[in-house]
Amino acid sequence: MASGETLTPSQPAIILPSTQPLSRPHTNVELEFDSGINSSTAWTASDAAKRSSNATPDIAPALLSDDEGDDEPDLESAEGQPARALYAFEGKPEFRELVCVEAGDELEVLKEDVGDGWSLVKLAKCRNVNGHEGEIGLLPQSYYTFTADFVKLSGVVIPSLHTRTKSRREASGSSITPRGSPTRTAPAAPLIPQTTGEWFPSFRRSLLGGRSLNRFSSFVTSGAEDFVLHGSAEEETVSQSAHSRAASTASAEEGESNRGSVLNPGADAEKHFVETGPAWRSKLPAFHVLVHSPSKRSSGIAGPYTVYTLTSVFNSPDASLAHLRSSSDPYADNEEGADDPAEPTSITVQRRFSHFVVLHTALTRRLPGIALPPLPEKQYAGRFNDDFVEARRGDLERYINRVVRHPVARYAEVLTFFLGCESDAEWKKQLPYYLSLPPKGPSFYAQIYHPAFNVDADDATDAIDRFVGHTKAVGKGVQGLRNTFGRVREARIEMSKAERLLSYSLLSLITAKPLASSSSNNPTPSRPNNQDSDDDEGGADARRGHVNADGAWCWRENCEDCLRLTKAVQRTAETVISIADLFDDHARRKQLVTHEALKNVAHPATIYAPVIDTHRSTLSRYQEAIRDGQEDEEMAARCETVLNTTMAEMDTFHTQKVEDFQALAKDHLDGEIALYEQILLRLRNARATFDDPTYASLSHGPNPPSMYERELEAPRLNSQPLTQPCPHVFDSAPIRPVSVAIQEGVGMLLGSSGGPAGRGSVFGRLWSP
Repeated sequence: MASGETLTPSQPAIILPSTQPLSRPHTNVELEFDSGINSSTAWTASDAAKRSSNATPDIAPALLSDDEGDDEPDLESAEGQPARALYAFEGKPEFRELVCVEAGDELEVLKEDVGDGWSLVKLAKCRNVNGHEGEIGLLPQSYYTFTADFVKLSGVVIPSLHTRTKSRREASGSSITPRGSPTRTAPAAPLIPQTTGEWFPSFRRSLLGGRSLNRFSSFVTSGAEDFVLHGSAEEETVSQSAHSRAASTASAEEGESNRGSVLNPGADAEKHFVETGPAWRSKLPAFHVLVHSPSKRSSGIAGPYTVYTLTSVFNSPDASLAHLRSSSDPYADNEEGADDPAEPTSITVQRRFSHFVVLHTALTRRLPGIALPPLPEKQYAGRFNDDFVEARRGDLERYINRVVRHPVARYAEVLTFFLGCESDAEWKKQLPYYLSLPPKGPSFYAQIYHPAFNVDADDATDAIDRFVGHTKAVGKGVQGLRNTFGRVREARIEMSKAERLLSYSLLSLITAKPLASSSSNNPTPSRPNNQDSDDDEGGADARRGHVNADGAWCWRENCEDCLRLTKAVQRTAETVISIADLFDDHARRKQLVTHEALKNVAHPATIYAPVIDTHRSTLSRYQEAIRDGQEDEEMAARCETVLNTTMAEMDTFHTQKVEDFQALAKDHLDGEIALYEQILLRLRNARATFDDPTYASLSHGPNPPSMYERELEAPRLNSQPLTQPCPHVFDSAPIRPVSVAIQEGVGMLLGSSGGPAGRGSVFGRLWSP
């Protein structure tokens, strides 16, 4: 139906996708969208794009553009695009967000993209009786979907059941599935009501037989539904003997021996194996990537940008490094130096943020069945600020390392090209090919091989229920841990201030110099409660009464006892100041790194939501396939393949969770141990000053003034605000992913009466008091 047709209230509604999904960055590869009525494949892409060596990428300006249009809508008279809320959202009025949105609320999108993943939305109809209908505010783009009306075509007959041609399932003597998928040769089927996907509570009564469905769930868009119902359109290139060559145990043993083998680019990289567990079989040994040395560059067309250096470090260079080099340059001659023991164990390339966007887009298209980490948010203000560049470097390093840790994504062709292409000319030459790759869809699942009877339906049902509960609990606990860790860092800053104040007080005591107050702009000397103002008359005479000519804290001249005591107390005060500096530095550097690393384990339920949806929907189809009287063994076998995929992803989460929390705990403990070891060393040295022979030697010579005495007049007690981590992509209130600049722009659109606020970056306070 054309977008310009007039919509009537009596027409039923069907959900259409948002034009800017959060999880798919923009590229110039046009997607043709099918509403899902004529085919179960909701997302398709043109396969006419061919690999061209002379093509020039034309998406860089779009990827690097941070500008928005100047045309702003008239909020009072403009009509927004109809939409419906997918999830509940509780916003903060101080950030001009919608205060209360329930799943299923009717919305009007006034401005789809105001930056940083927000939309300007009007709440047209609220399901809550105490709702805020007519309210205008911000709502995340991923929390709603556009709706449109359609009219049922006259003369269309909707059959009650799917019509499929069953084929006899071959004997279960094979150790590897799936079997060859049939080619679709049947004529186009009539309109069939789709019954797969996540149900929306507000659509339980609609024109499709009393139920409505989400045609844009992961089960549909990833191609899993199309694979389950029809198989893959691609013919398997693996011979029949390869499907029945060994038992499942022998297959697993053979996989162990081939873990370190070098891949053939573009061939074996498309095949994925699931072992008993189910768990993914890794074809390459693990490695890690360092993102370092950011530098600012300038281009006459795209303007300034930041380039990051990526160094891939391999523990087993024979396989991993050779794979990266052969994938980036398939025509390179690798024979020379093959036996050279001095083969380097690292490879270094330079990439910019838009290149990471290309990588993330290609991975989501080519690996639709796995859970990929989200790409860091794009920054609109302060992109070249030193603090932001360093934070972005850390985010990109964590992102790319989570990608290479995945046993399947680790050997993806686009990733090896991203990490292994050292030549700028070759990068520009090959980039259009990877940009034009269409979504894998059902063919991804057709290339997955697993042992027979690797999944039990009852176990799969119980596993997903436990997995969902566990990921939600982990996500909630991690958010609390992040908040608490932020307060721990603040407490360390307060501890630093307290230690510094203690040191100043000791110095003030032994020097008779008053400690100025830091609570006002004009510091005034602090004085004891009973001190008389007449003590100020005499000045030097008063100090002379506290300190003798040798600088000892005594009224007697040539007092060696007080001279030793004064020197020892002064060294103690200087030690305490150094301890205060340690606390401050630890909170600002070491603990900031740990605080940032906590984002690695945040929001697991959101990241694995597509896997959960696919798993549950596949279980529903599996139950239909094995129903008495309606058995479909071929579809049941394909369901088992998808279930092996989803349960292998759950196993990957389990493995990575153990590794992540072990690393976090060890990193935190190592940092605390190193901090307190330094503190203990300095405290022991200060304590040794009071013991002979060191203490006895302090009586020689006058006491020199401390370097910190000058700070008594202006004590360093008001430190700079503590730097907070950049927010996670999926953080909600009160951790804001929206920059101050975007907040200002929307504030002007909403008619804010306040004065303009200063532009800032995302490094504000992350937690409200």
